[in-house]
Amino acid sequence: MNDQTPRAIYLGIWLVLIVSAFAVRRVPLKASLKMALAWVGIFVAALVIVSGRHQYAAMWSSATAFLGDEEQSVTGTALSVPMADDGHFYIAATINGVATRMLVDSGATSTMISAETARAANVNIEESPFPIIVDTAGGPITARVSTIHKLQIGPIHVDDLPTYISPTMGDLDVVGMNFLSRLKSWRVEGRTLVLQPKS
Repeated sequence: MNDQTPRAIYLGIWLVLIVSAFAVRRVPLKASLKMALAWVGIFVAALVIVSGRHQYAAMWSSATAFLGDEEQSVTGTALSVPMADDGHFYIAATINGVATRMLVDSGATSTMISAETARAANVNIEESPFPIIVDTAGGPITARVSTIHKLQIGPIHVDDLPTYISPTMGDLDVVGMNFLSRLKSWRVEGRTLVLQPKS
């Protein structure tokens, strides 16, 4: 039984209930068909919303972070970042002065940025003569090795940070362990990521 089977069963049950209700009320056929189609449309819309709720939550998280509803805050020299609805931490950063939004990924060995971000921030895509294969959680990808001259995240800045650039990244930029390892400490407290720079 595949994932579509339960949906087909639910749809069939709804159709039988709707048709039987119209038959009992003896509504004219044309009106019955219109009402039945309307109910089927409502049911399908509800099913789509329920089945895609995790994707919608992630999209909402991205939108609210972009609009500034999920604000990172500074306490002393530490930067606090709230967890997004999708369970990840996203930071507002600048790469060579160009604003971007980055996913914090402690499972990534190195920071990775998209080709689009690299071009916008004047990160030299041709710094390495040949592309390399990088293993990621989503599988191996082709990337170029380059350097971010200045990565700024709140009060934290790191100079000359090695990075991978890949056209397969889409619009996702990732902060990896080569950035986190330059901090004094980083930790998760409840639903908050705390980044503490070196003094």
